[in-house]
Amino acid sequence: MVCTDNEGCHSVEGELTPKSLLPATLVATPDQLALGISEDAYALEKQSASRKQTANPRSSIHLVRSRVSAWSHSGVKRLFDCVAIIPALPMVVPACLIIALAVRLTSKGPVLFMQKRMGRNGRVFTIVKFRSLEHGQAKAHQAVTTADNQRFTPVGPFLRRWKLDELPQLWNVLKGDMSLVGPRPKLPEHQIGALRCRPGITGAATLAFAREEGFLARLPKHLLDCCYHERILPAKHQIDVEYMARATFSSDFKLLVNTVLRRWDTTVMESVLTGALLEDNSSAAAQFVVTHAHMSILNGDGDLTGEQQFTEA
Repeated sequence: MVCTDNEGCHSVEGELTPKSLLPATLVATPDQLALGISEDAYALEKQSASRKQTANPRSSIHLVRSRVSAWSHSGVKRLFDCVAIIPALPMVVPACLIIALAVRLTSKGPVLFMQKRMGRNGRVFTIVKFRSLEHGQAKAHQAVTTADNQRFTPVGPFLRRWKLDELPQLWNVLKGDMSLVGPRPKLPEHQIGALRCRPGITGAATLAFAREEGFLARLPKHLLDCCYHERILPAKHQIDVEYMARATFSSDFKLLVNTVLRRWDTTVMESVLTGALLEDNSSAAAQFVVTHAHMSILNGDGDLTGEQQFTEA
């Protein structure tokens, strides 16, 4: 269900896809995207001004407390997670041993990478992954990672491409910190709002942003931080909120199948990045025009050649 100040609340019908889970303003044309997010941010901040916020203060969107479906926090879902993992352990454990050996033999440092992430109801837990970055780089890694701003181990790109670095998180699921399907656990500084369900290994936003590191590498460095916090995090949050409010056993099972078969829908990611690039280009063009006008006035002759205009502006 989507609620706005002007239109009230209405249900979202149809198949649960990443694009259908976004509000209209986030799937608008790229040149409308920035305006839509800003307007939604103002409306949502106005609604929740009197509420205690646990949202990421760097984001322009502070979402009101969301509901989750009965399935999303049920004991049956927890049972399903365990029943799905335990029979697969005879295959998973040997695969993990091979990956651990490959990581150990190809780079210095620990096999596992452990990091604090936000869990259900604001509880912090330690997520476990196979290390895919060089050991020194892993300690001081970039908060917003791209395919170009990290120093990977020799096997790191392969592990990330096939999501094999996530296999140790099955232990997090068995412990009860995570679920197979749910919003991805965020760093504390990236968390928007409080999770009312267990974070997951995969989810609706995970499929929508499955190739995130490659897409982000296309952004200019000066746009990376702003685009991630002002566009990508709110889009991910909205997709996850809408999905978890309507999630069922069948929808979770379909997400798991799509994850294993790598059926990813990147249209939302494309729209977000295209909007950011178009906005940056428009700002750069406007700045050039203003600067050129000022140069013409200061020069006093109003007769600069095209080459002079470009050089002096």
